[in-house]
Amino acid sequence: MRGRGGRGRGGMHRGTNRVFVPHIPFDFVMCEQAFPRVKPAPDDEAFTQALIKRNQDLNVTSEEQASILSFVTKICNAIDSIIVSQPAGFDIQVDECRQVGDFKKGTMTKGNNLAEVVIILKTLPTKEIVKQLAEKIIETVKKGEDSEITLTMAETENGFELVDGQDKVSVGIAIPPGNMRKLDSSTHMSHKILQSSLAAIRHVRWFEENAFHSSIKMLIRLLKDLRSRFAGLEPLTMWIIDLLAHHAIMNTPSRQPLPINAAFRRCLQLLSSGFFLPGSAGIVDPCESGNVRVHTVMNLEQQDMVCYTAQTLLRVLAHGGFRAILGLEGETTIATEMSVWNGVVVTPSDRAYEKATEKDADSEAMDTSQTS
Repeated sequence: MRGRGGRGRGGMHRGTNRVFVPHIPFDFVMCEQAFPRVKPAPDDEAFTQALIKRNQDLNVTSEEQASILSFVTKICNAIDSIIVSQPAGFDIQVDECRQVGDFKKGTMTKGNNLAEVVIILKTLPTKEIVKQLAEKIIETVKKGEDSEITLTMAETENGFELVDGQDKVSVGIAIPPGNMRKLDSSTHMSHKILQSSLAAIRHVRWFEENAFHSSIKMLIRLLKDLRSRFAGLEPLTMWIIDLLAHHAIMNTPSRQPLPINAAFRRCLQLLSSGFFLPGSAGIVDPCESGNVRVHTVMNLEQQDMVCYTAQTLLRVLAHGGFRAILGLEGETTIATEMSVWNGVVVTPSDRAYEKATEKDADSEAMDTSQTS
């Protein structure tokens, strides 16, 4: 080949060495100056008050918070005493204990009296070791109590859960990153589970440094509630919700936080515009190396489902149906069934992604072989 771009000039072949360039979905907040309004913005006072009321309904009472705080403090004190003074005959080496999760972040919702703790072990964890650790913690807690405390333990995938009445403490197990290569998949806990517990510690550290604004915590509770009531939003993980709320409120041209009504609407707008679809820049995980985009934990079907569910809810919101979206009235069927708002019919969006069936895959393979 001759000429500019040919092989003789060191040019690249067509279709090779392609560089993936993620696109940035449309975000009205970031380019509002380029789209001046032709009429004043609508009065959002009723919407704002509804958001505040829903947040109050979702927030835990001071009594619930005090109760779970007391319980998790007892558990952490027991773990600390094991670390400081290892009991005789107890060979499990505990490195440290960290609080994680919604309770630590201040985003816990009513009816879910759960605190989360991660214990980092120097000893490589097996099921037997984790069970022995749980029993030793229960024994230490009871020894330090003046009155008899009722504690029950249940094994979980991540470790174990301790329950005292309505209060629960979920204990996850982790090990130092340098010990990961020593794991034996046939004996020890899953490498993936141990990594997720370490990630939970990183998430809390990032949250405390960056997402301490009260509006962010309020928006997280509202989004968690939205996820629990609309099946199409279930693929959103707690970490994705944390990052989405922070992005919606803090990532603005003026670097000033958005008010809660604008931030809630912006979340639905971003999801509707394909913020978490393939090829989107989305949100890069601040706690992972390698520019990992958080929405890639969802498969293609889940990404599409989140997008078309948000599109339907955004149209309902645009026509005044915010009380139904927030769960203050109506049914959750507004995301899947036709509804009417102020004389406007809102039809649910259809899925764009069709999962290939096994029959289609076989047919495509047969066509390819016949062509070749």
